[in-house]
Amino acid sequence: MSMINSYGEIAKDISLLRKRPNLEDWEDQYANWSWNKVREELHRDGGFVNLAYECIDRHADGDNAEKTAMLWQSAGGDLEIHSYADMKAQSNRFANALRSLDITKGERIFFLCDRIPELYFAIFGTFKIGAIVAPLFSAFGPQPVKERFNRASGSVIITTPQLLPKVDAIRHELPSLKYVIVIAHREGAEVEKENLGYAQLVNGASTDFEMERTGEEDWSIIHFTSGTTGLPKGATHVHGAVVGHYATGKYVLDLQEDDIYWCTADPGWVTGTSYGMFAPWSNGVTQVIDEGGFSARRWYENIEKFKINIWYTAPTAIRLLMKAGVQTAKKYDLSSLRHAMSVGEPLNPEAVVWGIEAFDLPFHDNWWQSETGAIMIANYSSMPIRPGSMGRPFPGIQAAIIDSGGNELVQPMAEGQLAIRPPWPSMFRTYWNDPERYDSCFRQGWYLTGDKAKRDADGYFWFVGRNDDVINTAGHLVSPFEVESALIEHEAIAEAGVIGKPDAIAMEVVKAFVTLHEGIEDTPELLRSLKQHCRQRLGPGVAPREIDIVDILPKTRSGKIMRRLLKARELGLPEGDTSTLEDD
Repeated sequence: MSMINSYGEIAKDISLLRKRPNLEDWEDQYANWSWNKVREELHRDGGFVNLAYECIDRHADGDNAEKTAMLWQSAGGDLEIHSYADMKAQSNRFANALRSLDITKGERIFFLCDRIPELYFAIFGTFKIGAIVAPLFSAFGPQPVKERFNRASGSVIITTPQLLPKVDAIRHELPSLKYVIVIAHREGAEVEKENLGYAQLVNGASTDFEMERTGEEDWSIIHFTSGTTGLPKGATHVHGAVVGHYATGKYVLDLQEDDIYWCTADPGWVTGTSYGMFAPWSNGVTQVIDEGGFSARRWYENIEKFKINIWYTAPTAIRLLMKAGVQTAKKYDLSSLRHAMSVGEPLNPEAVVWGIEAFDLPFHDNWWQSETGAIMIANYSSMPIRPGSMGRPFPGIQAAIIDSGGNELVQPMAEGQLAIRPPWPSMFRTYWNDPERYDSCFRQGWYLTGDKAKRDADGYFWFVGRNDDVINTAGHLVSPFEVESALIEHEAIAEAGVIGKPDAIAMEVVKAFVTLHEGIEDTPELLRSLKQHCRQRLGPGVAPREIDIVDILPKTRSGKIMRRLLKARELGLPEGDTSTLEDD
């Protein structure tokens, strides 16, 4: 039972929680933390560390061999159950298939797939040969796929018949591409000659495989994250990051041996790997994976049907559930839930408290990034929640608020940049092929997160905003530059400026302002053409929701479009310093 106390906190009494949490005393754990002790909880073999071994094989080789690892539900409601032993066998088959194609350690394997079992088998099979996994969001259009694939000089794309047209549209623009592997899950679809069929590759492959002897610092996964300028950044992680996934899964997600866990994140994003694969399976729990899309009824049915205990979702989804109303939630037996969490963007206080109304459980917000690889700051199951706060740092993580000179601000609620003291196990080790960009993230012994925040007198952190103008739409970071680049590819567009516009559901939506070439008329047909062009190039999740055709865009004297001014004018905010604005 949770209740709000006189300090505005959601109070916690461990004796009233539905199960005793793994982390009972944050202060004690934080003061006495040792990453080496966490490493000792994972089975080590003379420096050999591999995500597939820690998440799958060590369970399959022990007492959990027949334990259910994956409860998979198709969009139509069909169920598949896969044990840890089955996960090991299936990932071994795919590892052998890659070896038969002469794919070797260090090559980049891209995944453009929806949530189907073969995606998970293939990802862990890729780790087993020491190749590098590069997930892609399935709603991406051809252009974002091309930019990311070429930036990492990928070798293989693994996709499905539904998503294959996106690959076909750019295939001739991918010089390093060796193979396209098509997974036709339960479809019996024929695979065209220029592609390889997943089923044909793995059906004859052995279930035995000698795993590549990877170490802690061998590359494992690249997550592409957008910046305000330039191409997407490839935040690259190592196999040793699993120590962070395991620890935060145990102490933030509070995963325990008999739990049924559900993470709603898409596997194309970092949450869908760190907490949709690595954290739950390194902790040896049973995980629900639902291929279907969002609906309040479907989600509540999942919790009731699978008796889900631990639920990790996003603020956008929570706001949509709130829109459906408490009474919708009350129609279902959700009593199996004991811990609910949110990530991807700041969770508004109303949503935290709403969880108590709907489930008798508050939502626990937490903060981390693609670059951090794992949760850095969290509201823990045993700790009072201050609605709207990110929580307190994870044990072993030193977080601070610093000024522009890199000096720590110690006074309560001083606003500055959120910074993390390196190193930590899940920290990214580089931006792929972009060391200068990577080096720029570190100053005077701190990793600079790019987020502004405050810290109160009790060590709770509070998000203020981003230093840059990356757009956070439904938890997905979108680069204005990437959208502007797609817009100006349209024959009618001369210039484009893109901003994030506040939205009650998605936090922000993408809005574009464009100017036209001489002789082009502003017509409804042109606007429809622009939107269709962007959806095809970028995908519906990235394409602008709104497009305004304007006569002129505000620019600096050096020619840089001032997105800050576009946003201020759109929202009726003060324009601030315009001294660098070129004369109209």
